[in-house]
Amino acid sequence: MYHTWMRFFTPSPLHTRLGLTCLGVGLQHGTLPTVGPRTLDHHVAVVINAGGGWYRCPDGRRLTVTAPALLWLTPGVPHHYAPDAATGWDEGFVDFTGPVTATYTELGYIEPDRPVVPLADAGPARSVIGRIARAARRGNPLLEVETAAAVHELLVALRRARADTNADGDPVLEALARDAFQPLSVAEHAARHGMTPAELRTAVRRSAGCSPKDFLLGIRLGRAKELLAGTELPVAAVARRVGYDDPAYFSRLFTRRVGMAPVRFREQQGRTVPGGWSTRVPDAEHPPTIITGHV
Repeated sequence: MYHTWMRFFTPSPLHTRLGLTCLGVGLQHGTLPTVGPRTLDHHVAVVINAGGGWYRCPDGRRLTVTAPALLWLTPGVPHHYAPDAATGWDEGFVDFTGPVTATYTELGYIEPDRPVVPLADAGPARSVIGRIARAARRGNPLLEVETAAAVHELLVALRRARADTNADGDPVLEALARDAFQPLSVAEHAARHGMTPAELRTAVRRSAGCSPKDFLLGIRLGRAKELLAGTELPVAAVARRVGYDDPAYFSRLFTRRVGMAPVRFREQQGRTVPGGWSTRVPDAEHPPTIITGHV
């Protein structure tokens, strides 16, 4: 016996230009029927919240599925799966498509080569699926845009919930971020973790969707932007703070990656405030207050 609720819809040609569109959503539980073998022309994220079952790969391998888990169904790849016949499972699914899926795949948020992904916690993803289900009510004038935005959020929630990332984040990425401003090569960073450069590249690409060099550069340039926007430090001092002894090289690199020179970025974004720069994350319920004198 099983219970199911699902809704499918077809976005207009205009809405498909959003880059990512939701095609359907469903919530099911119980001893659901076997799915497949079949092949789809779009993506589906199936989040298993409770129970277990199996998934058969195109090469015939049968994988055990134990909640919480995620099944990635990707376009053109045959899939075949079912919950355990005795216990069943509790699932929520979202069908989606669009050109932006290629970028999410390159970044490692969608994993076509890893159809069964253990999750540390399915709760946040299930919450997003619930919001998509509510947005999918008939007559909702914001249906296409609201559900498309929620699919972006779902992909982030699923990436965060992966069981190979602990609650505080990936330890390798945390260490790289901590040491990003030190004059270390990728090989030296790898050695600090007891890895070869190739192993570090694999670990970082799997977690962050980019190379260690690009990850470190992103940390450095992000900090440089903060210093340029929030302080009056000279560009040369900003360069040194983020790990570059040559201000000219830093300026060229910043200009190439950001699209404008550091000085121009400061003119556009600068918001130096009384009291100077702070690295403390403000409390959302008790934001900092700037007290100004009266003339």
